[in-house]
Amino acid sequence: MKKTLTLAIAALLLSAAPATAQKTVSVDNNADKVIEWWNNSKAPHSNEETKDEALNKSGHFTHTSQTVFYLFKADPAKATGQAVVVLPGGGYSKVCIKHEGFGMAEWFKENGITALVVKYRLPNLGHREVPLEDAQAALKYLRDNAGKLGIDPSKVGICGSSAGGHLAAYTSTFTPKEEKPAFAILFYPVITGTTWFTHQNTFRYLLGDNRTPAEQEYYSLENRVDETTPPTILLLSDDDRVVPTISSVLYYKALKDHGVKASMHIYPSGGHGWAGNEGFKYKDEYRRALLDWLSIQ
Repeated sequence: MKKTLTLAIAALLLSAAPATAQKTVSVDNNADKVIEWWNNSKAPHSNEETKDEALNKSGHFTHTSQTVFYLFKADPAKATGQAVVVLPGGGYSKVCIKHEGFGMAEWFKENGITALVVKYRLPNLGHREVPLEDAQAALKYLRDNAGKLGIDPSKVGICGSSAGGHLAAYTSTFTPKEEKPAFAILFYPVITGTTWFTHQNTFRYLLGDNRTPAEQEYYSLENRVDETTPPTILLLSDDDRVVPTISSVLYYKALKDHGVKASMHIYPSGGHGWAGNEGFKYKDEYRRALLDWLSIQ
């Protein structure tokens, strides 16, 4: 009887013990500093991910449960005082950190702009608040450490590609006025949830399988723009078959309707996913346009 009771108590204790944390993985990088920020147990919200993180040969993270910042600090001799949070894309089902993250950060750094690439926690079919709080934490990190980093806290912007572009625009529109980024750079962003004009899987992973039309409309970011939305530049390709260019046009129109300074560049070809890619045909053109625009922010 005593042995049976002991076993029963042991079984009860095991069942009450917290689940083992998901394994995380690291990626090769040239960052000046890597900051492991928080995970699901420490962040304000959890994405309730149960699978271990994974990283494929293309540099795409999946099942992210830990937020990591990769800092690329501009040379003080070149520094403009600006800094930018960089959010790679991946349809909210992965984080494509290689080109859209590190590739863009290296370029920003070379041009005097400190960059902070975010390996953000994915929404895992409905935890919409999780990637937003990671992006907001990255903005706060740069502002809080502005003195050490040699940046102006009033010149901290945000940059995102594809679903990362949605996250950048999401942060630009859902964040309280005093905490919003100073500017936004959006590469071929997912903006609207309107049928035919969007990338449906991005909204599926953000809002879940049971999302309603009202929720999809609420997170269609052209509907969230107001006069406090930061100045924005949109960069896209006319032949993008993943995210229709009309998605960005709707956002641009909303920005202009609310008196927000905005610029939009549509290149003839290139498809989707070219930010930070050295092989993009219009690389020189978009980089020149982006530097010109940043010079007046």
